[in-house]
Amino acid sequence: MPQNSTQPTAEDLLRGKELAIGQISWMRGYTLQLLESVPHELWYQVPTGCQTHIAWQVGHLAVAQYGLMMFRQRGREPDDLELIPSWLRKQFGKGSVPSQISPDVASPVELLDRLAAVHSASLEIAANQSVEQLAEPIEAPYAVYANKLGALLFCPLHEGIHAGQIGFLRRQHGLAPVR
Repeated sequence: MPQNSTQPTAEDLLRGKELAIGQISWMRGYTLQLLESVPHELWYQVPTGCQTHIAWQVGHLAVAQYGLMMFRQRGREPDDLELIPSWLRKQFGKGSVPSQISPDVASPVELLDRLAAVHSASLEIAANQSVEQLAEPIEAPYAVYANKLGALLFCPLHEGIHAGQIGFLRRQHGLAPVR
């Protein structure tokens, strides 16, 4: 993975944190805008020629944001299992198969609730991170820097990829574009 060869200054880390928080907040607003007009009965339908559905995209975004902005930042804490239980990570994590996930797993409302809860908790953790914490090294995935700030910076990029897939799925279902 390409990496910035220079080490970020304390100012870079704090400004990067502000940018990451702003970008993930904006990106989440856009994702929710894409989702608000998708009827819940379409969430688990895989359009012809596609390999995914809306529910998987939403569950995956919750799992990924937890991973990038919570777990990778401060490790797993006991309350995390309430927020992101193991069944959710297994069904919607990297490498899971969307077409094998049924509506019995989680309703669209439950997925949206988990997405909102992870988002809120993630932003609180990010806002309280110190320069020293942001500078701690991590393994990929990350963006720009191989440190905890890099994981924060990767989160809105990752969500943008999946928002694009949600937009595509909307169109495959015959829904009008949002923009």
